[in-house]
Amino acid sequence: MPIITLLTDYGIKDSYVAEMKGTILGILPDATLVDISHDVGNYSIDEGAFHMARSVPYFPEGTVHVGVVDPGVGSRRKGIFIKAKGAWLVGPDNGLLAPAAERLGVEKVYEIANRALFPVKVSDVFDGRDTFGPTGALLAKGVDPKEIGPEIDEYIRMPMYEPTITEDGIEATIIHVDGFGNMVTNVTYEVLDRLGVSGGSVFDVEVSGKKYRLPYVRRFSAVPDGELLLLVAGGGYMEFAVNQGSAQERLGIGKGEKALFTLR
Repeated sequence: MPIITLLTDYGIKDSYVAEMKGTILGILPDATLVDISHDVGNYSIDEGAFHMARSVPYFPEGTVHVGVVDPGVGSRRKGIFIKAKGAWLVGPDNGLLAPAAERLGVEKVYEIANRALFPVKVSDVFDGRDTFGPTGALLAKGVDPKEIGPEIDEYIRMPMYEPTITEDGIEATIIHVDGFGNMVTNVTYEVLDRLGVSGGSVFDVEVSGKKYRLPYVRRFSAVPDGELLLLVAGGGYMEFAVNQGSAQERLGIGKGEKALFTLR
């Protein structure tokens, strides 16, 4: 049974998500539709990119992921779909899909071009229902991607998801703040493995002009209540956290802040 995931900033107050699902099911009635989130902040491409990148590795081979956070809808921005290792990703070419596709491994990129395959386009500003949903359904149905559009060489990426490894350590960016106040960076398990980091390692950290010496641990309770720590939580990214507290409140910083990690 084909699986299609959906991630949008539409919310659930209005009928937008239902209309998108209805169009998909009209093309592929036996699809299993999974909602990643529809509560992404309005127009927040980077927030949507984070949730998509965090979730896609956990779906079965062949899953199609449709993402719509699209402040450029109705403009000349392209609609694209990406063949990544084990999955397809569909959405606007604005950076939303890039971190997830690159986490899986990008294989090919296509532009959505052949509207003759889709239901009648009703609106110039509802591509989730009229373009991206149908594209996802056609891919899940097994339609040859070249029938949907030509292969292209470039797509918009999101550089903030790429930490820089230097002789001194890692230059990172805070890419997300979760509901517990944990400050998620763009440092992945793969980066830590390359540096030989393990549980019990210690980092000197410089962020927002302040310096800290923090343990890298496997669980929150490895430090006393109220203490700062570093760990990789469920999403696979290293984050600042406080055991039973808020790292955001403790550090007084937000998304987009730079951090320098030096392994002691």
